[in-house]
Amino acid sequence: MQKPAVTLMVKAARSAGNVLLRHMHRLDALNIVEKDRMDYASEVDSLAEAEIIKEFRRATPDYAILGEESGPIGQARFTWVIDPLDGTSNYLHGIPHFCVSIALCENGEPIHGVIFDPLRNDLFTTSRGSGTQLNEKRVRIAERKDLTGAMLITGFPPRERARASAHLKCLDNLLVDAEDVRRTGSAALDLAYVACGRADAYFEAGLKPWDIAAGALMVREAGGKVCDFKGRSTGPMDNRGLPPRQLVAGNLKIADALQNRIVNTGYAAAFD
Repeated sequence: MQKPAVTLMVKAARSAGNVLLRHMHRLDALNIVEKDRMDYASEVDSLAEAEIIKEFRRATPDYAILGEESGPIGQARFTWVIDPLDGTSNYLHGIPHFCVSIALCENGEPIHGVIFDPLRNDLFTTSRGSGTQLNEKRVRIAERKDLTGAMLITGFPPRERARASAHLKCLDNLLVDAEDVRRTGSAALDLAYVACGRADAYFEAGLKPWDIAAGALMVREAGGKVCDFKGRSTGPMDNRGLPPRQLVAGNLKIADALQNRIVNTGYAAAFD
């Protein structure tokens, strides 16, 4: 049985997902804003986030909110961390791969998470100590023991293009052993896919709390490991309220192997 907080989160995520689907066929009419270099948002992001916030304000008026579009609202022990449209660039180009991601954090640590893919109707849910579910069925992380034959996922965020050469050098090295590397355009879904075994491991830099808060918990609750490029355990926010700059996720063995390869190729040092 879902916990009450997760039930509320699912309701909010489905409401936001409906907003995304309603606007999919009028992309040419959307108002689009460039928040940063090659980092875009549309009115749909804001509309979807407003739907989520409406649900949470009604049910938990004393909780704080950290939304990708709204920013921080209030301060409290509990904070809703919201990405109303993870994969905005995919969405705006008509590429059918995006999601809604919501986490509830207690003092900066995620305790519940929901990731909803409205196109596939895939609903990922998790709670601390209760495992991870895909469409109400328990899932586990893949059991691959090393990088040989692994399916990896990464990303190339615009804010980290200055380190692209180091990133590509690392990928060149990984492809000696890995089956392939995917770049899907949605960090939240990447983590959900690792949690349910659709991919073996994921790594990316330049992440924000709303990108990873739900997905990182899903990986851990599915039996996996989440760390930064130096191997340090990390949550969505540190004690200053800041997100990690990099993330590695996979089962215990492959996460360690991937993190070591990131160090040995010099990619980790690019962030020193």
